[in-house]
Amino acid sequence: MRKVLVENAAHTVDWLESLGVTFHGPMPEAPHRQPRMHNALPSAKALIHHLRRHCLRAGVDIRLDTRATGLIMSSGRVAGVEAETPNDRVRILARRGVILASGDFSGSRDLKQRFLPDITHVEAINANSTGDGHLMGEAVGGTFVNAHQCLGPHLRFVAPPRTWVGKLPQGRLLSKAVRGALEHAPQWALRPFVLSFVTTFLAPSPKLFEAGAILINIRGERFTDETGDPASDVGRQPGGSAFIVFDAEVAEAFERWPNYVSTAPGVAYAYLADYRRNRQDIFHESPTLEALGDSIAVPAERLARTAGDASLRKGPFYALGPLKAWIIVTDGGLAVSPDHQVLSGEGRPIAGLYAVGSVGQGGLQLGGHGHRLSWAFTSGRRAGVAAANADETPMRLAAA
Repeated sequence: MRKVLVENAAHTVDWLESLGVTFHGPMPEAPHRQPRMHNALPSAKALIHHLRRHCLRAGVDIRLDTRATGLIMSSGRVAGVEAETPNDRVRILARRGVILASGDFSGSRDLKQRFLPDITHVEAINANSTGDGHLMGEAVGGTFVNAHQCLGPHLRFVAPPRTWVGKLPQGRLLSKAVRGALEHAPQWALRPFVLSFVTTFLAPSPKLFEAGAILINIRGERFTDETGDPASDVGRQPGGSAFIVFDAEVAEAFERWPNYVSTAPGVAYAYLADYRRNRQDIFHESPTLEALGDSIAVPAERLARTAGDASLRKGPFYALGPLKAWIIVTDGGLAVSPDHQVLSGEGRPIAGLYAVGSVGQGGLQLGGHGHRLSWAFTSGRRAGVAAANADETPMRLAAA
């Protein structure tokens, strides 16, 4: 699977660019030796925008509010999908194959209990990743690989309800203008734009906790060893959330390099002043710990005692949050062949069935920024070609 990805990822970038996607990059990202990270412009929505346009031009029938519930079998092969809409049940027959592209199972409590019981309580960053494709594939003989592996739990600040970035049009003209600005405009002019991404979507640096910041819950209690692996403990707190609390001494250290609050690798670093400017919804500053407790709606006296016990005594005092623990994505997928056909427990291809992205990860471990997106697009493109070149199913021919 790793060989498939490495040998085809560059072709996938070229293919996406041919559909209209504009990338900024490749960008450097340690520990990779070569620049390799491509950022879609003006935002990740551009990927959906251009793929949808291409599908519509090709005559693809895109059905929303339609939930696949099972696979149709005929003569020992997958021949279609059973689905339901808010008003009806439908059967969609497949001419050459069915491709499962339903994401991971981080939003399925049952599958987490089965494979990841220690973090069943942790929420999924995408609650709609409920593992439906995994279960449909398993029901016809597919098997899970590396289902005990996942990315998370990870701490991330709660995103604002709306961002201007999400409202940007995704056409080529704006994308090329943004790329030109990123490549040629001075950093002082770019930084406010770039930091709107960095302070919205990314995680706090562990350096904050190494410097003395603490995590407190909505009861004003410290509940974990912040320098260990605190994310799972955050998920067990009331509301599954927490605040990072620190004093002026820590704050002063995180106004400049090398102490950053968050980072987008190869793009920008965000310091405390950037959160003060860009994330006023989660940035709190008060002259006393009691006033800080009132600001974040936790018991003020208890917060003062908790912070005092942690030697946070130099005002003003700060809180960032709320932040939550999330499972970003589960790595367990159905076993697949190099051409993305789902394999049975005996290692034989299940005729007419393919799986891509997280549901068809085939045991592949994908550390590093962007590798899961690269696998999703690469495996999806390749499975589409394989299915298009497959023989027509007997059931589809009979129906025709």
